[in-house]
Amino acid sequence: MLDYVIRNARVPGAANGGNVDIGFSKGKIAAIEPKLVADSPSYDAQGCLCCGGLVETHIHLDKSRIIDRCAPEPSRSDPSHMKRVQAVKDTFTVEDIYNRAKITLENCIKQGTTRIRTHVEIDPPVGTKSMEALKMLQKEYAWAVDLELCAFAQEGLANMPETDKALVQALEMGATSIGGAPNYDTDHPYHINRVFELAREYDIHVDMHIDSGHDPATMDNMMVADMAEKYRYGGRVAMGHMTKVAALPPQKQKDIARRLADTGVAVTVLPATDLFVLARHKDYDVPRCITDANLFASQGCNCSISTNNILNPFTPFGDCSLIRMANMHANVLQVGQPDQLAELFSMVSDRSARLLNLKDYGIKVGNQAEVTVVDAQSPAEAIATNAPVLAVFKRGRQTVSRPRPELLRPQ
Repeated sequence: MLDYVIRNARVPGAANGGNVDIGFSKGKIAAIEPKLVADSPSYDAQGCLCCGGLVETHIHLDKSRIIDRCAPEPSRSDPSHMKRVQAVKDTFTVEDIYNRAKITLENCIKQGTTRIRTHVEIDPPVGTKSMEALKMLQKEYAWAVDLELCAFAQEGLANMPETDKALVQALEMGATSIGGAPNYDTDHPYHINRVFELAREYDIHVDMHIDSGHDPATMDNMMVADMAEKYRYGGRVAMGHMTKVAALPPQKQKDIARRLADTGVAVTVLPATDLFVLARHKDYDVPRCITDANLFASQGCNCSISTNNILNPFTPFGDCSLIRMANMHANVLQVGQPDQLAELFSMVSDRSARLLNLKDYGIKVGNQAEVTVVDAQSPAEAIATNAPVLAVFKRGRQTVSRPRPELLRPQ
């Protein structure tokens, strides 16, 4: 007995050329086949693209929507993103974080996102306030999204010993992944080693901010790969940003990509933030500073594309659309081939799910009844046209509805 049916869904790879009905039962996908016979309530997808929900692997809900309280950017060449955020962290309260993150989380849901890993800053003076606020949202919005909390040391560990205590406390509070940003630490090897040490102690995943910048003279990505290999952590490690590699010749990038593939380390590309923040040292002929996700994927390295920041000094804009992020990547990296555009769609869906080690993701019988309907005929078209999300389903129930626009012709 089916509880609900999505009819006329276009599911790439499914039977009947991908035109199928998707039947839900007790919060699971129970059937995928053409013209299901059922009297259940239904939604007509009208032949639109359906995927197992969009997956956000890297966002900062806790410091979103603070641009209005931050000092203006001093100048283009001296943007002071970090200092401007640091300056207002003492205004963060549990209630404040909750209210701002709630708005951003709801916008993620409206844009078709059903799984999220959010990085939760624990640096002084915030401590575990963000953990408290986001745990409330994790529970409150479980009907619409699975929210994973990644305890994150933004401002260093070796240089800020008190941060280590808060990091451990966040893990005790239930964070299921851990991250750091050695770029902002006085001792990069110590920072990376400590993150892996705690990950192994708590048996959780690693998600680092690595090699954000334009100069590849010094990089940490191979240190992370070595640690993943040493501790057999392949498949449980991701690195966000990693923009320095964009300044290397393609063959060197491929060598790095293959090493990451061999050690099971994934890469998350964050186009909006990195385009806005980086290459401020140039007044003209400005480099892109964006990792080529398609190149890395072609070498076997798993990649995702994500949002990172929303409405703060690191990214003073954003609507939480992952499809827009993938479209931006395609524009900046000059990606036009249909197969590569389709690959970018997988980097906000299937590949992202793999990065998060999701076992019940995807349109497959037995998996969670979770579907996002996109106003496109194919993954490539979705990225090329920045297609809108029309409907979202989570745990067998519709959570988002958006009418398909129609032309009003003269009578």
